[in-house]
Amino acid sequence: MAHGSGGPRGDCLILGIETSCDDTCAALVTRDGVIRANVIASQGLLHERYGGVVPEIASRQHLEVLDSVVDDTLERAGATLDDIEEVAVTRAPGLIGALLVGVSSAKALAASQRLPLTAVDHLHGHVTASMLGEDPIEPPYLVLVASGGHTFLARVDDPSEYRVLGETLDDAAGEAFDKGARLLGLGYPGGPEVDRLARDGDPTAFDFPRSQPGDGLDFSFSGLKTSLLYTLRDAPDGDRADLAASYQRAIVDALIARLEQALAQERLDRVALGGGVAANSELRERAAALDAHVWVPPLELCTDNAAMIAGAARFGRAIPYPDYFDLDAAARL
Repeated sequence: MAHGSGGPRGDCLILGIETSCDDTCAALVTRDGVIRANVIASQGLLHERYGGVVPEIASRQHLEVLDSVVDDTLERAGATLDDIEEVAVTRAPGLIGALLVGVSSAKALAASQRLPLTAVDHLHGHVTASMLGEDPIEPPYLVLVASGGHTFLARVDDPSEYRVLGETLDDAAGEAFDKGARLLGLGYPGGPEVDRLARDGDPTAFDFPRSQPGDGLDFSFSGLKTSLLYTLRDAPDGDRADLAASYQRAIVDALIARLEQALAQERLDRVALGGGVAANSELRERAAALDAHVWVPPLELCTDNAAMIAGAARFGRAIPYPDYFDLDAAARL
């Protein structure tokens, strides 16, 4: 399955906007992948009391702060709207109301300057995040994208597209972390909370399943969550740090096993991580120990951000002014 199309264009300063979930993001990136500014306004505290993202609250907050986030981005980069040659925005996938805020704002900004606009697949941003910065990965390479809503392995032979080799059949890895955190009575967001608690635990204390469905490269994490539920029911006094460490080890084992299998199958020696789960300390350590050249983005490029959206736009097709007026957001690809 391939996504994206088009090829690189001439040098330009790209303004990226990302509002697919609960982070309001803007960034300025040059054509050669230099990040001039990358601003992320988190809504974590707003959603913490609910134990997860509330779509209406996320959309309203994007509306309130996006203009300020863009202004902050320009100020940090020492730039003005006159310096921008292209606008890029996430159009899918994500929360439809949140996406609409970003798409509408991006169209307005682009139209005010009569600039071209590039609509970006959010996942393409994660796939190409390691192509930013001073030591960018170069195709061909494998990428493991693991986040709250998606988990997949893909091959990248051309930065304008990617071919999915395997994906989750049920829960995403980040979703498994969040559900596990709730079962363990931890806060939101769950992934970082499990990671912190796991550092004080024994990852061999509990034997959780490592599901490897089928003969391909797909993932499955729903059974792992159920196993934690039953373990807590049968051993309610079990050490929470040991449970967190063992649960995290099971998720990371499954991800690394598929990654090693993909490296052998595709006969590649370059691999990148992407998505919020790529911020997990154990996954980063295990990936670094693989028999391959590994690119792990800095933490601010793992979670949702606009630099990766502007970066991916370098390899997309820009829509000229005013042809993007009827561009719409989409919850799914």
